[in-house]
Amino acid sequence: MSPGFRTLIFTILVPGFWTLVMPYWLLMAAGIALYVRCAFGGFALRGQGTPLPWDPPKKLVVEGPPVLLGEAGIFQSLALFELAVGFAVGVNVFVLLCEEPALRRKFGAEYEEYCRRAPRWLPRLKAK
Repeated sequence: MSPGFRTLIFTILVPGFWTLVMPYWLLMAAGIALYVRCAFGGFALRGQGTPLPWDPPKKLVVEGPPVLLGEAGIFQSLALFELAVGFAVGVNVFVLLCEEPALRRKFGAEYEEYCRRAPRWLPRLKAK
């Protein structure tokens, strides 16, 4: 085997693994951990339900961070950014038309108080 071929194999296996494969695996592991924390920690344990609309939490769950936009930034992908924007539009429509009315019916005053304390999407600059 020539030195050039051995160098190519080394380049694929060592720098290729650490610069391409490992960051992707770390991102996937972080995404899985984030999902488990939100789905199981938030919905199952604290909310005593699931993220499914037909088996919703019995207690109000008020946390859960976004992931798609981070992936778009890490991979510098316009397609992932467009997917994140489309997902955000879909989430907004769902929240406004389905989720918020259902939360008002189910949790009443507790949800109204949460709405007064926390803005829908953008943080308040001044405390009230």
